[in-house]
Amino acid sequence: MSGYFITLEGIDGSGKTTQAILLEKKLVTFGKKVLLTREPGGVKGAEEIRNLLVQGKRDRWSPTTETLLFFASRKHHLEKCILPALSSNTTVICDRFSDSTMVYQGGTNLELINLIKNLNELVVGLEPDLTLLIDVDPQKSLSRGLKRSTKEDRFEMFGLEFQEKARLRYQSLAKELDRFHMIDGNGGIEATHELVWKEVSDHLNLSD
Repeated sequence: MSGYFITLEGIDGSGKTTQAILLEKKLVTFGKKVLLTREPGGVKGAEEIRNLLVQGKRDRWSPTTETLLFFASRKHHLEKCILPALSSNTTVICDRFSDSTMVYQGGTNLELINLIKNLNELVVGLEPDLTLLIDVDPQKSLSRGLKRSTKEDRFEMFGLEFQEKARLRYQSLAKELDRFHMIDGNGGIEATHELVWKEVSDHLNLSD
Protein backbone atom coordinates (compact mmCIF):
# COMPACT_ATOMS: atom_id res chain seq x y z
CA MET A 1 0.00 0.00 0.00
CA SER A 2 1.21 3.47 -0.86
CA GLY A 3 -0.18 5.36 2.13
CA TYR A 4 1.11 5.81 5.66
CA PHE A 5 -0.79 4.65 8.76
CA ILE A 6 -0.48 6.65 12.00
CA THR A 7 -2.34 5.78 15.19
CA LEU A 8 -2.70 7.78 18.38
CA GLU A 9 -3.12 5.91 21.64
CA GLY A 10 -3.52 6.85 25.28
CA ILE A 11 -5.78 6.52 28.27
CA ASP A 12 -9.16 8.24 28.34
CA GLY A 13 -8.87 12.02 28.51
CA SER A 14 -5.23 12.02 27.38
CA GLY A 15 -5.90 14.56 24.63
CA LYS A 16 -5.11 12.23 21.74
CA THR A 17 -8.25 13.24 19.82
CA THR A 18 -7.24 16.90 19.93
CA GLN A 19 -3.74 15.96 18.82
CA ALA A 20 -5.09 13.87 15.95
CA ILE A 21 -7.07 16.87 14.68
CA LEU A 22 -4.06 19.19 14.95
CA LEU A 23 -1.86 16.66 13.18
CA GLU A 24 -4.32 16.35 10.31
CA LYS A 25 -4.36 20.12 9.83
CA LYS A 26 -0.56 20.29 9.89
CA LEU A 27 -0.12 17.53 7.34
CA VAL A 28 -2.63 19.17 5.00
CA THR A 29 -0.48 22.32 4.97
CA PHE A 30 2.31 20.16 3.54
CA GLY A 31 0.06 19.04 0.71
CA LYS A 32 -0.58 15.61 2.15
CA LYS A 33 -3.78 13.73 1.39
CA VAL A 34 -5.05 12.89 4.88
CA LEU A 35 -7.87 10.83 6.36
CA LEU A 36 -8.71 11.34 10.03
CA THR A 37 -10.77 8.56 11.54
CA ARG A 38 -11.38 6.83 14.88
CA GLU A 39 -12.02 3.54 16.63
CA PRO A 40 -14.33 2.09 17.49
CA GLY A 41 -16.28 3.62 14.63
CA GLY A 42 -15.07 5.60 11.65
CA VAL A 43 -17.83 4.52 9.26
CA LYS A 44 -21.55 3.82 9.49
CA GLY A 45 -22.05 0.39 10.95
CA ALA A 46 -18.85 0.57 12.96
CA GLU A 47 -20.22 3.73 14.60
CA GLU A 48 -23.35 1.81 15.56
CA ILE A 49 -21.18 -0.80 17.26
CA ARG A 50 -19.28 2.06 18.95
CA ASN A 51 -22.47 3.16 20.67
CA LEU A 52 -22.85 -0.32 22.10
CA LEU A 53 -19.31 -0.25 23.47
CA VAL A 54 -18.81 3.25 24.90
CA GLN A 55 -22.24 3.79 26.40
CA GLY A 56 -24.13 1.97 29.13
CA LYS A 57 -23.20 0.19 32.33
CA ARG A 58 -19.72 -1.09 33.13
CA ASP A 59 -20.82 -4.73 33.12
CA ARG A 60 -22.84 -4.48 29.93
CA TRP A 61 -20.65 -7.06 28.18
CA SER A 62 -18.48 -9.98 29.15
CA PRO A 63 -14.77 -9.40 28.35
CA THR A 64 -14.87 -11.85 25.44
CA THR A 65 -18.06 -10.43 23.94
CA GLU A 66 -16.67 -6.90 24.24
CA THR A 67 -13.47 -7.95 22.46
CA LEU A 68 -15.40 -9.54 19.60
CA LEU A 69 -17.52 -6.40 19.20
CA PHE A 70 -14.36 -4.31 18.88
CA PHE A 71 -13.01 -6.57 16.16
CA ALA A 72 -16.33 -6.62 14.28
CA SER A 73 -16.22 -2.81 14.24
CA ARG A 74 -12.53 -2.81 13.27
CA LYS A 75 -12.96 -5.22 10.36
CA HIS A 76 -15.78 -3.14 8.88
CA HIS A 77 -13.74 0.04 9.40
CA LEU A 78 -10.75 -1.49 7.63
CA GLU A 79 -12.76 -2.71 4.65
CA LYS A 80 -14.74 0.47 4.10
CA CYS A 81 -12.31 3.17 5.16
CA ILE A 82 -8.70 2.49 6.15
CA LEU A 83 -7.56 0.04 3.48
CA PRO A 84 -9.04 1.97 0.53
CA ALA A 85 -7.41 5.16 1.83
CA LEU A 86 -4.01 3.55 2.28
CA SER A 87 -4.26 2.11 -1.23
CA SER A 88 -4.75 5.62 -2.65
CA ASN A 89 -1.59 7.19 -1.21
CA THR A 90 -3.38 8.71 1.79
CA THR A 91 -1.91 9.32 5.22
CA VAL A 92 -4.40 7.78 7.63
CA ILE A 93 -4.57 9.11 11.19
CA CYS A 94 -6.62 6.87 13.45
CA ASP A 95 -7.66 7.79 17.00
CA ARG A 96 -7.11 4.36 18.63
CA PHE A 97 -6.60 1.01 16.93
CA SER A 98 -5.76 -2.58 17.94
CA ASP A 99 -3.38 -1.54 20.73
CA SER A 100 -6.30 -0.09 22.66
CA THR A 101 -8.02 -3.46 22.58
CA MET A 102 -4.89 -5.15 23.87
CA VAL A 103 -4.61 -2.64 26.72
CA TYR A 104 -8.24 -2.28 27.74
CA GLN A 105 -9.81 -5.63 26.93
CA GLY A 106 -6.72 -7.86 27.12
CA GLY A 107 -5.30 -6.38 30.29
CA THR A 108 -3.52 -9.14 32.16
CA ASN A 109 -5.91 -11.90 31.03
CA LEU A 110 -3.65 -14.28 29.10
CA GLU A 111 -6.58 -16.04 27.43
CA LEU A 112 -7.93 -12.75 26.09
CA ILE A 113 -4.47 -11.52 25.13
CA ASN A 114 -3.98 -14.64 23.01
CA LEU A 115 -7.43 -14.20 21.48
CA ILE A 116 -6.62 -10.59 20.56
CA LYS A 117 -3.28 -11.59 19.04
CA ASN A 118 -4.99 -14.27 16.94
CA LEU A 119 -7.75 -11.91 15.83
CA ASN A 120 -5.18 -9.27 14.92
CA GLU A 121 -3.48 -11.76 12.65
CA LEU A 122 -6.57 -13.37 11.15
CA VAL A 123 -9.04 -10.48 11.00
CA VAL A 124 -6.92 -7.31 10.87
CA GLY A 125 -3.59 -8.28 9.30
CA LEU A 126 -2.35 -4.70 9.46
CA GLU A 127 -0.07 -2.80 11.84
CA PRO A 128 0.37 0.97 11.97
CA ASP A 129 3.55 2.43 10.52
CA LEU A 130 3.79 4.76 13.51
CA THR A 131 2.01 4.79 16.86
CA LEU A 132 2.11 7.86 19.10
CA LEU A 133 1.33 7.22 22.75
CA ILE A 134 0.11 10.38 24.48
CA ASP A 135 1.27 9.69 28.03
CA VAL A 136 -0.43 11.69 30.79
CA ASP A 137 -1.10 11.60 34.50
CA PRO A 138 -4.17 9.34 34.99
CA GLN A 139 -5.75 11.58 37.64
CA LYS A 140 -5.60 14.57 35.31
CA SER A 141 -6.86 12.65 32.30
CA LEU A 142 -9.72 10.99 34.17
CA SER A 143 -10.89 14.34 35.53
CA ARG A 144 -10.77 15.77 32.01
CA GLY A 145 -12.64 12.81 30.57
CA LEU A 146 -15.46 12.94 33.12
CA LYS A 147 -16.00 16.66 32.43
CA ARG A 148 -16.87 16.03 28.79
CA SER A 149 -20.56 16.47 28.07
CA THR A 150 -21.07 13.14 26.35
CA LYS A 151 -22.76 9.82 26.96
CA GLU A 152 -19.53 8.07 25.97
CA ASP A 153 -18.22 7.65 29.50
CA ARG A 154 -18.44 3.91 30.03
CA PHE A 155 -14.68 3.38 30.28
CA GLU A 156 -14.13 6.49 32.42
CA MET A 157 -16.60 4.98 34.89
CA PHE A 158 -14.17 2.12 35.54
CA GLY A 159 -12.28 4.59 37.74
CA LEU A 160 -8.76 5.78 38.49
CA GLU A 161 -7.19 2.42 39.29
CA PHE A 162 -8.33 1.07 35.92
CA GLN A 163 -6.79 4.07 34.12
CA GLU A 164 -3.54 3.73 36.07
CA LYS A 165 -3.24 0.08 35.06
CA ALA A 166 -4.07 0.95 31.45
CA ARG A 167 -1.30 3.54 31.44
CA LEU A 168 1.22 0.98 32.67
CA ARG A 169 0.15 -1.50 30.00
CA TYR A 170 0.53 1.17 27.33
CA GLN A 171 4.01 1.99 28.60
CA SER A 172 4.90 -1.69 28.48
CA LEU A 173 3.74 -1.94 24.85
CA ALA A 174 5.78 1.13 23.99
CA LYS A 175 8.90 -0.62 25.25
CA GLU A 176 8.15 -3.79 23.28
CA LEU A 177 7.22 -2.34 19.88
CA ASP A 178 9.55 -0.18 17.79
CA ARG A 179 6.66 1.61 16.06
CA PHE A 180 5.61 3.14 19.40
CA HIS A 181 6.84 6.61 20.37
CA MET A 182 5.86 8.05 23.73
CA ILE A 183 4.75 11.69 23.82
CA ASP A 184 4.64 13.64 27.08
CA GLY A 185 1.07 14.95 27.13
CA ASN A 186 1.24 16.65 30.52
CA GLY A 187 2.07 20.04 29.03
CA GLY A 188 -0.34 22.26 27.13
CA ILE A 189 -1.98 21.42 23.82
CA GLU A 190 0.59 23.30 21.75
CA ALA A 191 3.55 21.82 23.61
CA THR A 192 2.20 18.34 23.03
CA HIS A 193 1.50 19.10 19.38
CA GLU A 194 5.12 20.16 18.88
CA LEU A 195 6.30 16.83 20.24
CA VAL A 196 3.83 14.95 18.04
CA TRP A 197 4.90 16.89 14.97
CA LYS A 198 8.57 16.25 15.61
CA GLU A 199 8.00 12.50 15.53
CA VAL A 200 5.73 12.58 12.49
CA SER A 201 7.87 15.01 10.50
CA ASP A 202 10.97 12.91 11.19
CA HIS A 203 9.23 9.75 9.98
CA LEU A 204 7.77 11.38 6.88
CA ASN A 205 10.89 13.46 6.13
CA LEU A 206 9.00 16.76 6.39
CA SER A 207 10.36 20.04 7.69
CA ASP A 208 8.91 23.51 8.29
